[in-house]
Amino acid sequence: MDQKIPYDDYQLPVVFLPSYENPPAWIAPQDRIHHPDYNNELTQFLPRTVVLKKPPGAQLGFNIRGGKASQLGIFISKVVPDSDAHRAGLQEGDQVLSVNDVDFQDIEHSRAVEILKTAREIVMRVRFFPYNYQRQKERTVH
Repeated sequence: MDQKIPYDDYQLPVVFLPSYENPPAWIAPQDRIHHPDYNNELTQFLPRTVVLKKPPGAQLGFNIRGGKASQLGIFISKVVPDSDAHRAGLQEGDQVLSVNDVDFQDIEHSRAVEILKTAREIVMRVRFFPYNYQRQKERTVH
């Protein structure tokens, strides 16, 4: 009685859902404050401002990935250790919200690179957003 409909016979677009992920193990509320896997310190996810000065010909000290095509934004994908970017607090997984008052949330990758490479002083608004960064990495290859 349970018949499967062939894929080609569906009338509406078919949407394939991602595989199910098991939720994390339950931690009782009274145990959460001292548990190493439970952190309710949310300030690390708030937007922050990072200012970098870049002399002509100097490297930025970080790489980016993503852009308009991924629909998830521009993210810091690598920070060179001991660089100005590292000392300023940039980290892998930071989403770049804006650079010098240019909105980076819906920008082409090439345009973002151009803005970052040509600026001598970079005022970046970033936020740590590891969830979307991981999704971004899964969608793109650069």
